[in-house]
Amino acid sequence: MTFDSVTDHINLTTADLSPPLPAAEPLLTVHDVAEFLRVPPSWVYDRTRRGDKDRLPHVKVGKYLRFRQSDLESYLEALRRG
Repeated sequence: MTFDSVTDHINLTTADLSPPLPAAEPLLTVHDVAEFLRVPPSWVYDRTRRGDKDRLPHVKVGKYLRFRQSDLESYLEALRRG
């Protein structure tokens, strides 16, 4: 058995043990969120500026606001529960 065949076998074995990476959730824009919630974009911007529990969860990418749909769904569920 050569050194290369041993290292190839080790690399294949360790690769099989690694869990698959989850697919990244696409980020939504302000306009995507406005369409999803059926509200004007100005409402979305307003809700990102609030300091209370009604603030929309978001992340800033440079000067741009981005949102995860799963965060928005959790936000809506929390509002529904009151």
